[in-house]
Amino acid sequence: MRPSHRFGLWLLAPALLLGSLAAASVAAETKPSSSSRQAQTPKVRVELIAEQDGIEPGGSFWVGLRQRIAPGWHTYWSNPGDSGEPTTIDWTLPTGFKAGDLVWPHPERIPLGPAMSFGYSGETVLLTEITAPAGLEPGTRVTLRGRVAWLVCAKICIPEEAEVRLTLAVAADKPGIDARGASAIEQARRAVPATGLWPASFTATAETVVLTVGATGLAADRIADAWFYPSQWGVIDLAAPQEVSVGEYAMTLRMARGSLTAAAEARIDGVLVIKERLDQADVSQAVAIRATRDGAPVAPAPRSPAPVSLLEAVALALVGGLVLNLMPCVLPVLCVKALSLVSHAGAPARTVRRQGLAYAAGVLASFGIVAGALIGLRAAGAQIGWGFQLQSPIFVALLAYLFLTLGLSLSGVITIGGRSVGLGHAMASRPGYAGSFFTGALAAVAATPCTAPFMGVAVGFAVTQPAATALLVFEALGLGLALPYLLLALVPAWRKLLPKPGPWMERLKQLLAFPLYATVAWLVWVTSQQVGPQGVAAVLAGLVLIAFGAWIYQTGRTAGRRWRRTATAAALLMVLASIGIAVVSDASSPQRTSSDSAPEGVAWEPFSVRRLAELQSQGKPVFVNFTAAWCITCLVNERVALRSPAVTEAFARKGIVYLKADWTKRDPEIARVLASFGRSGVPLYLVYPPARPGQRARSEPSVLPQILSEGMVIEAVDKL
Repeated sequence: MRPSHRFGLWLLAPALLLGSLAAASVAAETKPSSSSRQAQTPKVRVELIAEQDGIEPGGSFWVGLRQRIAPGWHTYWSNPGDSGEPTTIDWTLPTGFKAGDLVWPHPERIPLGPAMSFGYSGETVLLTEITAPAGLEPGTRVTLRGRVAWLVCAKICIPEEAEVRLTLAVAADKPGIDARGASAIEQARRAVPATGLWPASFTATAETVVLTVGATGLAADRIADAWFYPSQWGVIDLAAPQEVSVGEYAMTLRMARGSLTAAAEARIDGVLVIKERLDQADVSQAVAIRATRDGAPVAPAPRSPAPVSLLEAVALALVGGLVLNLMPCVLPVLCVKALSLVSHAGAPARTVRRQGLAYAAGVLASFGIVAGALIGLRAAGAQIGWGFQLQSPIFVALLAYLFLTLGLSLSGVITIGGRSVGLGHAMASRPGYAGSFFTGALAAVAATPCTAPFMGVAVGFAVTQPAATALLVFEALGLGLALPYLLLALVPAWRKLLPKPGPWMERLKQLLAFPLYATVAWLVWVTSQQVGPQGVAAVLAGLVLIAFGAWIYQTGRTAGRRWRRTATAAALLMVLASIGIAVVSDASSPQRTSSDSAPEGVAWEPFSVRRLAELQSQGKPVFVNFTAAWCITCLVNERVALRSPAVTEAFARKGIVYLKADWTKRDPEIARVLASFGRSGVPLYLVYPPARPGQRARSEPSVLPQILSEGMVIEAVDKL
């Protein structure tokens, strides 16, 4: 392989690393201090314990993740409530072993001012059933490993994680009892809600949810406390009082309806915890509740509300992918590929078709990687959505480096080697197909900051479905992105519409570099929103190193063989140094939020569920803008519609409070609200009408289109 081609591939290395670095950024920051059975972290000690002292081949056994929490601190339940994140464990098991889902003991209430969270303090054990393969050899030892992540909070919240492991021997006979672990696991098992004990139903109005539980044998004078913990956030107002009445055959709980009223239309799941006064002491029992509306028959639990069918989601994704081609980051890549068709108009039709198929394969492969990472991380409990990789400052920095390199290539400052990036002059050669593949992958990466019309519903549907269905929708999105160039390559008659080759092609190629330079400037600004001035300085230093490395490499191309090798090595060193700067800067820079900078344009406040509830309780109309600094569509909407004087005047006339939900950095609360509206990414625009006199619950909002105009916003405001 020629040195120029090797260097071209090295310059593309950041693009190949982007997906894995973005997925890794979702993990918490605390690193384990040891690989022992018990791991020590600042506020929580975690360890794996077992109910038995060995493993029976082909059998199942229970293990517990024990958390010992520092006094005054708490971790969170599967539904953390108005704030927080649940504990997750990522298992690394020997071949053939399978781990079930975490089984949660019932939580305790953690009031936080006007909000309410659910979690644990002191000590708790989360249970998991492990199934062993049948072919284990007695006497061998097996080690179960997992990486645990959790959020621990007091007045502040700290994300922590640790590696845990547990080694057990394979037993020849029935395993014995592990005295230390069995006691703690049994105690946790008694706190796990009982299932199928009582039937339940509910009714709902605009203000209340009334839950009726068929609990018999309860005495009203013995009930010290009763509280319903919903499995889904937003069904009820978690901090509002729950009015309990006990009859001969049923218990009724009257609760204020939550902000996400659509969540309570079909079924409500949760845990009812009842504390009874007995002669010796108070005793608590927890019961899993599956309540159907008005006593309707219980149906299997849906994964999530599906606003559209699979066919509709695929169609929306295909159209959304087509629109992505018009985005400023993607358009230069597509235009350069079109130029390659013009310059090789005389190439055999078979070669051109293969070029188009290779480009499409690159797009689909890149979308598959991003979708697989998104699906896997969400399955592990991460609250993320479309564009999650851009919430990593490292990813943003590497994307800026990549676009600068491509811009320098289009400007003619550096000749990377066409077959390495799909811009070359040897379309008939096999390496040219690899170049088209990587160009397609690059187009997909360039499209990730954008959300086109029709995409939001399709992606929101995809992330609520099984992995195979979700992947189908994401690949339909990728096919839509690849379709224009693919059709040009497959249909000879369409290629005749392209202009004839000429000197204009080189000038156009150089002109197309400037949208890429603008994208680099925008990515640097995104970094400033994520990690502040220190991060910007680091990215700018990395860009200088990339440019310096490009100059060294280009200078060495005309020199002797030894100098060419030296120049290539020096350029590669510059690339690696720039990546190192980005990684170190991300680890050391302070994290910023939307409140770190003063509002611009229309006056706004940072979004939180608590603030939304306060404004609704005061009877004020609210506009919520779910946005991110890396979302181009969001920024265009803000510039075109939300900052206009006419919209500002309309907001003031109606007394609307403007809340901005900034998802530039990962925020589980924002992710949960997006999911409740069937979305997995930004933008999302909600208009909440003012509450009517005497109305206790928040009203259903109007959802505006993803592409806004000034007229759309004013029309929605005038309807209030």
